[in-house]
Amino acid sequence: MSNIDPFSRDPRGRGGRQLPVSGAMPRRGCALPPRLMIALAVAAFAMVSYFMKTKVEHNPVTGEPQRVSMTAEQEVAMGLQAVGQMTQEGGGEHPDAQLNALVDKVGAKLVAANAQGAWAEQFRKYRFNFHLLRDPKMVNAFALPGGQIFFTYGLLQYLETEDEVAGVLGHEIGHVVGRHSAEQMAKSQLWAGLAQAAGMAGADLNMNPQQIAGLIYQVKTTSYGREDENQADDLGVRFMVNAGYDPKGLIKVMQVLKAKGGGGGGPEFLKTHPDPGNRIEHIKAVIEKVAKEGTGIDRASGAPPR
Repeated sequence: MSNIDPFSRDPRGRGGRQLPVSGAMPRRGCALPPRLMIALAVAAFAMVSYFMKTKVEHNPVTGEPQRVSMTAEQEVAMGLQAVGQMTQEGGGEHPDAQLNALVDKVGAKLVAANAQGAWAEQFRKYRFNFHLLRDPKMVNAFALPGGQIFFTYGLLQYLETEDEVAGVLGHEIGHVVGRHSAEQMAKSQLWAGLAQAAGMAGADLNMNPQQIAGLIYQVKTTSYGREDENQADDLGVRFMVNAGYDPKGLIKVMQVLKAKGGGGGGPEFLKTHPDPGNRIEHIKAVIEKVAKEGTGIDRASGAPPR
């Protein structure tokens, strides 16, 4: 028969239960590291500032609510201030008066045809000007806030019809009236604050703070995201149809961009513009939808571009 006492208090637990050592207390959760607490405070402040400094407005062209931090007048003023620098970076205005007149004519026709019905007020908030830049190597077009639209000769030289020119300009007009820049600028301060917070937290997570902050900022502050680009394509198709242009011209533009490497390299979700090949299928679907449902210009609620 065993001589071991079943109630032995041997701290090594021989022969029975081990009881707590005198004075020992169960360990409870520890406080967050100070750096992480500061990071959380910075993130919270960024979120609060974003919602306090922005407001939600309904966009009659897209038919969607959007959160912005500036008025249309401020967008126009900002765009006008940047015209000189943007023109200089594109090699200056193209000297060919006939080519400039072509771009102006197509742009004006698109604006006039769509500044009507439910979209009239939104279009009339902006000051549209169309600039043909001299640069023969840059294959691109882009829009500043407020209606300043730029078209490089590097892209124009590969286009063959007015429909294709209208495809480029319609897309860029879509960015303007869609207020994509205004939305991005409103978000930029929020994401900058969150990136700073993530960078601070990264030190406690054994990660490179610059890598964390850089990735967040890069993904969220490219000039336009995938959804904005798709929406600008959607709107461009509608604008073209309302102005009497063949929307298939936008498909031709995508084919040019694809042939000239417009998609760029690297992961598609990190690009400023989605891959032209993918956009072609999207545009074809929009053309079919518009053919069945119309462009939505006369709908009080705006077009359903997505």
